[in-house]
Amino acid sequence: MDECRLILVEGITALNLTVDEQKIDQLLAFIKLIEKWNKAYNLTAITKRHDMVRLHLLDSLTVIPYLEGERIIDIGTGAGLPGIPLAIWLPNISFTLLDSNAKKTRFVQQVVLELKLANVDIQHSRTEDYQPQQPFGTALTRAFAELADIIAITRHLLAKNGLLLAMKGHCPEQELAKVKSSTSVIPVRIPGVEAERNLVLIKP
Repeated sequence: MDECRLILVEGITALNLTVDEQKIDQLLAFIKLIEKWNKAYNLTAITKRHDMVRLHLLDSLTVIPYLEGERIIDIGTGAGLPGIPLAIWLPNISFTLLDSNAKKTRFVQQVVLELKLANVDIQHSRTEDYQPQQPFGTALTRAFAELADIIAITRHLLAKNGLLLAMKGHCPEQELAKVKSSTSVIPVRIPGVEAERNLVLIKP
């Protein structure tokens, strides 16, 4: 784990975040839990620890500067990404992690218990069926469909001036052209990763 800690500390520094040893311990414990549960629960295709640090942890933390509001929902959280790393890093913000896969929400519930995360609520539901008691300032998703479709099924979750934040690799022009809302595309760099990454900020 020493090499992973080094990659994580260097990456956090590169992202202009303050190194916090307790948070780093929690992030590394999260990776260990993914490793432990992965064979039975098929959580991720990424199996090398140092790749998980870059592609799961650091990738999740790149969105921190763009989050808005005190209540954030991670849609299609899967293994708890990006929601768990963000909840570890931002303990004063409330995170709801939503997924329709019962195995995955069971895993994330276990993570929340083991890491003692008081700011995380897990919801097992399809996005279109979930009716929150209060709307969210930011809806966050690793883009699982075309942007126009994501907007359509997440709009009811957002507060009046809420932000939809889609994490994408390449962002095709024709896909952006179908979006009627105000959008901006921000290229992001994950420390140690060459692949193209973009955040699409949408105000539905």
